Amino acid sequence: MGAVKEKCEHCGEAFSKEPGFYYGAMYVSYALGVAVFVAVFLLTYLFYPNPGAFEYIMLIGMMMVVLGPYLYSLSKIIWANLFMSYKNKTND
Repeated sequence: MGAVKEKCEHCGEAFSKEPGFYYGAMYVSYALGVAVFVAVFLLTYLFYPNPGAFEYIMLIGMMMVVLGPYLYSLSKIIWANLFMSYKNKTND
C-alpha cells in the first residue's frame, strides 16, 4: 500500500514529478490526522458520558492505527491532485 505508479495508463502523465515530490503529502497527512483526532474526540464526548483521558487516548490511538494506511494513501492522492491536471495528452 502506498506505492505510486510511474505513469497514468490513460493520459501518460508521470506521477512522480521530481525526487521528493510526495514529501509535501506529510503536511496533508498531518491535517487528515488532526481531522480524525477532532472527529473521534467530539463523537466520544457526545456519545460516551464522562470519558476519561485513558478512553480518549485508546480510541484515538486505535483509530489512527486502523486509518493510518488509508490516510497515507489519501494524502498522496490529495497532494498529487493539487499539482497535476487530467488533460488527455495522447493523440486519439
